[in-house]
Order: sequence, then C-alpha cells, then structure tokens
Amino acid sequence: MNPGAPPWLVVAGSETGVAAWPEGQSNPRITAYHAGTNIAGYDDKVSWCSSFVHWCLGRAGVAGTGSALARSWLDWGEPLDTPRPGCIAVLWRETPDSWKGHVGFYLRHDAQQVWLLGGNQLGAVCENAYRVDCVLAYRWPKAIDG
Repeated sequence: MNPGAPPWLVVAGSETGVAAWPEGQSNPRITAYHAGTNIAGYDDKVSWCSSFVHWCLGRAGVAGTGSALARSWLDWGEPLDTPRPGCIAVLWRETPDSWKGHVGFYLRHDAQQVWLLGGNQLGAVCENAYRVDCVLAYRWPKAIDG
C-alpha cells in the first residue's frame, strides 16, 4: 500500500483475500463486517460491499453510513470532482436509476475502467476493475484532508 494512503485504505488492503465460504458455511470475518450496519448478524451470502467499506472506515475512526446499501454512500461525506486514492466510489448496477449498486475504495482509473479495492468483488476482498461509466460519485469523509 502507498505510504501516503488514507488509514481506511490500509485497513482494507490488510483484508485482501477474505472471501465468502461455500453454501452451508459462513465466513465469520464477513459477518463481523456487517456489525454496525442495518444487517448486523447476517452471513456472507448477502451483499457485503457496503458493510466492508463501513467496517474499514470504522477501524480508522471514521463513521460510515450504517447501511448495507451501496447507494447509501451517495449521501455520505463530501463529493469529489476528481477522485483520489482511498475515496469512496459508488457505482450503479443493472441500470443507473436502479436501487442496486456497488461501493469500494478508489485506486486508479483510465478512460474505460476504474479499479477499486473492495469487499464482495468476485466474492472476496480484492482489487477489481469496473466500467468507468458506471461510477455515480466519488465521496470523501467530511473534515478530513488528504
């Protein structure tokens, strides 16, 4: 991880490889990510990208949304016109006006793709690329310079 990375991104990076377990089992680490959200106690079979972001921020002393919905992050913190490493990237899924989404920590982008470090990406905490045109917003915690 980059030495200047925000503390929550360092936390997220340390969780790389945490993955959902097969049917009939549940990874207790992912269940722990749900603590403090509106789905506390749920297993690793529900969407957990938002819970992961919330958990990482909490470990760094930053309050999250308390919601397991990815799009809840659209109303959190402050909007960024230009993304910076560690900011929250909120993406749409299925259609831009759907309630469904995805959220993760921004790493970098090019003209076609944005790379995020996040949970529930290919069933695990990992880096993954998404279409850049699926990004709805980049957000940064209020009152934290970076």
